[in-house]
Amino acid sequence: MKILLKKNAKPGFPVQISKNNIAAHYTPLPNDSAAIEKGDVVKLDLGVHIDGYIGDTALTVEIETNNYKDIIDASRKALDAAISVCRPGIKINEIGKVISASIPKNLKVIKNLTGHKIDRYILHSNLSIPNYDNNDKTELNEGTVIAIEPHVSNGVGLVRNGKPSSNYRLYNISKNTRDVIARDVLSFIKKEFITLPFAARHLIKKFPLGKINHALAVLEKDEILYQYPQLPERDENCVVSQHEHTIYISDPVIVLTK
Repeated sequence: MKILLKKNAKPGFPVQISKNNIAAHYTPLPNDSAAIEKGDVVKLDLGVHIDGYIGDTALTVEIETNNYKDIIDASRKALDAAISVCRPGIKINEIGKVISASIPKNLKVIKNLTGHKIDRYILHSNLSIPNYDNNDKTELNEGTVIAIEPHVSNGVGLVRNGKPSSNYRLYNISKNTRDVIARDVLSFIKKEFITLPFAARHLIKKFPLGKINHALAVLEKDEILYQYPQLPERDENCVVSQHEHTIYISDPVIVLTK
């Protein structure tokens, strides 16, 4: 965090530390006691923004063992393959086709997780970048910024909605609440994060935990905030690997998070 602030940057979203079959959206709760252990396959997904311009990147590491090198290598190679074909005019489904074609036959891409277009203060904008050929013929124009993030598993290749994640974003920026406590927290969220995702722990330095929990519950119930669910693979015994870069579409393509 000190490095980010020194460079006039801020987190683009809460750091995600998703283990094993959890593909995405695990970020620590306040006072979280979860630990990373030997043998875990850990996805580290993080983002940084300067004035709302976001870089989103991820990698996967295996802790002190080497049992899942093939899965980890697969998502990394799929990302490299996808980046290599990106250029102005490429169709979205062509990127997905390259990703899925690069995956070994004994593994699967996760079809219901995608990359995404990125706009200022909007992490997930109006285009999804698939991990397979979804027949979307939309062409990418020069100057478009996208995040490509192949997720690969040795499971069924699909995720489901899991437990609450403590990842939130402002869902209805114009709506307010009658709850005085929640209104105070909401004012801070609008000023500090605007439309970017944040975590409950990001509010700790400003508010006591009891006030945070009350406010988040009220704001979610009032449909002012949206809380992302954790996204486990449907196969609880599998592992998932992810690699990601944010790129600028040009000829040649520019990798912004290298």
